[in-house]
Amino acid sequence: MEVAANYSLRVKRPLLDPRFEGYKLSLEPLPCYQLELDAAVAEVKLRDDQYTLEHMHAFGMYNYLHCDSWYQDSVYYIDTLGRIMNLTVMLDTALGKPREVFRLPTDLTACDNRLCASIHFTSPAWVTLSDGTGRLYIIGTAERGNSASEKWEIMFNEELGNPFIIIHSISLLKDEEHSIATLLLRIEKEELDLKGSGFYVSLEWITISKKNKDNTKYVISKRDILRGKSVPHYAAIEPDGNGLMVVSYKSFSFVQVDQDLEEHMEEDMPEEIKVEPLYYWQQTEEDLTVTIQLPEGCSKEDIQVQFSPDHINIVLKDHQFLEGKLYSSIDHESSTWIIKDNNSLEISLIKKNEGLTWPEVVVGDKRGELVRDSAQCAAIAERLMHLTSEELNPNPDKEKPPCNAQELEECDIFFEESSSLCRFDANTLKTTHVVNLGSNQYLFSVIVDPKEMPCFCLRHDVDALLWQPHCSKQDDMWEHIATFNALGYVQASKRDKKFFACAPNYSYAALCECLRRVFIYRQPAPMSTVLYNRKEGRQVGQVAKQQVASLETNDPILGFQATNERLFVLTTKNLFLIKVNTDN
Repeated sequence: MEVAANYSLRVKRPLLDPRFEGYKLSLEPLPCYQLELDAAVAEVKLRDDQYTLEHMHAFGMYNYLHCDSWYQDSVYYIDTLGRIMNLTVMLDTALGKPREVFRLPTDLTACDNRLCASIHFTSPAWVTLSDGTGRLYIIGTAERGNSASEKWEIMFNEELGNPFIIIHSISLLKDEEHSIATLLLRIEKEELDLKGSGFYVSLEWITISKKNKDNTKYVISKRDILRGKSVPHYAAIEPDGNGLMVVSYKSFSFVQVDQDLEEHMEEDMPEEIKVEPLYYWQQTEEDLTVTIQLPEGCSKEDIQVQFSPDHINIVLKDHQFLEGKLYSSIDHESSTWIIKDNNSLEISLIKKNEGLTWPEVVVGDKRGELVRDSAQCAAIAERLMHLTSEELNPNPDKEKPPCNAQELEECDIFFEESSSLCRFDANTLKTTHVVNLGSNQYLFSVIVDPKEMPCFCLRHDVDALLWQPHCSKQDDMWEHIATFNALGYVQASKRDKKFFACAPNYSYAALCECLRRVFIYRQPAPMSTVLYNRKEGRQVGQVAKQQVASLETNDPILGFQATNERLFVLTTKNLFLIKVNTDN
């Protein structure tokens, strides 16, 4: 059994500014233009049975405004009449009304069990579309840049089961065969799951192909499913179609769907994709015990276990089973392993730091299951007793008052312990690369180059760092391409933030609240006048500005997109344009 290699993200130090002094509030007015919509945006509110945090992440915080990254300053939304409306901006002072480019064949209001309609701009001439009822459309648009010759034509149209949203798609041309690969997201109920909410997240990777020489219609040529317990922060298919990258709080695993059994997929899925832990482990104050069920016919000669103070490597039958950096140091000379009577391998790791509780055996490896006995649970509960109180309002004058979350700064509170970045291979359907993101909070994604994968932005200390995936570089897949100074800290104080974005040329980052307000953070720029730092007595050559725009509406913000020159903000009845780059 092959184990995914652990990697880390390499920060480019020259892109960091340790002397960054903060953002200066600028009162310069931002030109803002407002367009009234002919019909309201087709917003879908969460139903009573969509009550989990995952439903809120996937559908409640959905961005209803879509940016066509292949054509600058061109945005789309879908209205209640089932029309896909487009606004392409050439000149701010000569704005026209959004125009209809396509109308969905189905009536959106006729289906009760539906999600928001979603769209993704696959290439300069292809679009993938979901009407929110479970039907997928592949649309040929010709070149969208020229409205005169633009014609949206359905090339594929098929019902694919439960409703889904589209989160990514690519267009491929190999050996005269054209394919569209798309990634669909569902949140489905598993009745047999008695733990937690009973919902799981399904990512379906579908490839629709057409061979030009046969001149046949587009058909589904490949269909694979990943399953996990959390909505991915980021999921994208590599441009060559050979892999998939996912950033998520809880890990995903592939389940290959048998084409002959697709009709029974929903009935068989719970049993078919139940994944057993790779190993089980227990721990005491002094040691850890890892138990591995050996494959049939595995003898002592087939087992290799190597210890070092911070590393472990387990090989079974010439296949690497588990390898990586240990969570904490061990006494490798005292650590041992034996084969038990039940054909299992038992490894005993002696802790160097006695009393330290390990959350995992190998850093970033989530495939093991921790087993606690009742005595351990009781001991942990006793150790945590002082953090709780049976009193509703405990006496604050006691020697050790209880902790109050309100005393923490907003930026110190993380709702998720640790996310991971995983790369899956399209052919083997196995994880090839894993990056443990630790406390590097995921912030947002942006398309810098539409021919490349979307970039993702992570918080590193107080800064926000932008990473560009490069699938062709196996040993250095993620490049640090830009830094937004102190933005990781600044955004954490915005309690009501809803959407986060940045310009493709990194000139600014922006976030909007649920209602009305938009915050813009510009990269440091040279000053036209001379300024001095009073404390250090040195001249300040560059200043980073913060600007605030307040929209004239009481409607909630439903969509938010950033281009190099403009911000687009969508509400139920209006589309706002904020001119950010006024130099052009």
